[in-house]
Parts: sequence; structure tokens; C-alpha cells
Amino acid sequence: MIRVEQRFPSMGTEAHVRLESEAHSAAELERMLSGVRSLLADVEATLSRFRPDSELSVVNRDPRTVVELSPLMAELARAAEWARVRSGGLVDATLLGDLQRAGYATTREGLEPAPLDEALRVAPPRRPARARGAVARFSVDPTGRLRREPGVQLDSGGLGKGLAADLAAALLPAGVRYAISAGGDLAVGGPGGSWEVAVAGVRSGEEVHRLRLRPGGVATSGIQARLWRTPDGRYAHHVLDPSTGRPAWTGLLAVTAAAPSALEAEVLGKTALLAGPERAGAVIAERGGVLQHEDGRIEVVEGRPVVRLRVAA
Repeated sequence: MIRVEQRFPSMGTEAHVRLESEAHSAAELERMLSGVRSLLADVEATLSRFRPDSELSVVNRDPRTVVELSPLMAELARAAEWARVRSGGLVDATLLGDLQRAGYATTREGLEPAPLDEALRVAPPRRPARARGAVARFSVDPTGRLRREPGVQLDSGGLGKGLAADLAAALLPAGVRYAISAGGDLAVGGPGGSWEVAVAGVRSGEEVHRLRLRPGGVATSGIQARLWRTPDGRYAHHVLDPSTGRPAWTGLLAVTAAAPSALEAEVLGKTALLAGPERAGAVIAERGGVLQHEDGRIEVVEGRPVVRLRVAA
């Protein structure tokens, strides 16, 4: 088995790509890895809200309610539309203004997060987040045009990372075993059986559980990595309650979810985090995952078993 592996900066964090194959040479795998890296760079250049020249930033500055999108930008908008429906409105990509008002207007790359336990000590009473409303604020038509209410802006957030990992995986030919992490959203697949993925504890950073994954994706949504102190002395993070536009404090610190794709894992993890401890397990029950509670409990949710039907001869 030939393997190539590389880590590199991407999307404000780090990408990690590992490719393995018995059918392809090291040089071929290196070319594939270069293609993955180029795609991730294109996604960042197009969808980063921290780049004023990105298409996302240009579209968000455009006052028109109908805007032509590139194929990649249309993919993000459709993913955001799907995520809203899949999550019952909890994963809302139209909260950019609220996120900026909370203090996340520029990248936090390289900044130390605020102390988690201090933030939890003074945080508001815990409660599940709620959707803002049942009516969609935007849509993408079959020609790739964004139709939106006046003033609606989109945030790529974790959706962009999950989408990037899935698009990169789609570049690879059969016979290549892969693990592609785009800022923590991971796509795995190829021949050779399941993958084992370690889940790190929020407080310790040490492994708290190991997931065994069949082809698909895994992602973690948590409040600790982007946590800051506001000018008024309170604390904020980037996971917002759509009904209030303010940081959601639900009693969960992080949720790791497995799913058929990295994008769906991203959406399920965030949905479960926002839904709170009582509903989170049901959200990720299909393929399972890990809930990390404020009190330090690590709750492993076992996925439903795969049922294989025997075909009569």
C-alpha cells in the first residue's frame, strides 16, 4: 500500500489529506493530492467571508435581491438551503450580521480562545436554541441565481468546510483510500474497510473516544475554539441561536457526528449542539457520534446497525 500525506494551512485552520492505494504510484497519488489542495484553495478564495475579494463577500455587498452565482457559490447556497430544512431551521446561514455584532467580524486565526470555564460560569441560563421562523429568506433557482429578501447575507461557516471536503473526495478515482480533513470536517472513503477517527476532549485535548466509520463524513461542532470576551465583560462564541441572534448556551460544549457526507455531518453536529442535551442524541442517532456535556460527561451515541438484506438466488 502506497501512502502520501500532507498538512497545510486552509480556511483559517489546517487541512490534512491522506491518500493510499495499491493501484496507483506515489507520483500519481502526489498529483491527486495536489489537485485536492488546489480545490481547497479555490473554495477558500471563493467562499471566505474574511476575504473582501471573495465571491461570497462580493455577493454579500451586492444590494440586489437576485444575483447570478458561480457554480461553486451556487453549491454553497444550495447547501445552506438544504441545511436549513434538514435542521428544522437551527442551522441558519443568514446570521452573518448577528455574528459580526457578537464580535466575530474578522478572522480569529491565531488568537487564543477565552477561558471556557470562566465563560460557562457567567453564561446565561441554559436552554435549547430555536429556529427563527419557518419561511425561507433565500433560495437558489435552477439556473444558479440567488433570490433573497432585501439585506440577506450568507455565511459559509462550517458548511463551506464540509462542502470542501466532499468536493475534494469526489475528485478521487476508485481504488484510492482517502481521509480529507478541511478544518476538522472529515471525508473518508475508498477500499480497505472502515476508518478509526479519534475524538478529542474539549477541555483536555486528549482522546475521549474513537469512532469507527464506514465511508462518509464526520464533523465536530463546538463552542470552545472560537470563544471571546466582549467589551462589556461577557463572553460570546460563534454558534448562534437563530431565534435571538446571540450565542447559544445549551448545556453542551461539543458534538461530533458521523453521516454519509462531511457536509451532512457538519449540519447534524451543529443541529445537535443547538438542540441541547435532551434532543442531541436523537439528532445523531443514525450513524452515531459523541456528546460532550458541560459537566464533563462524555456521552457516546451508538449508530444504528447496518442491515444487509440477503438477495435470493
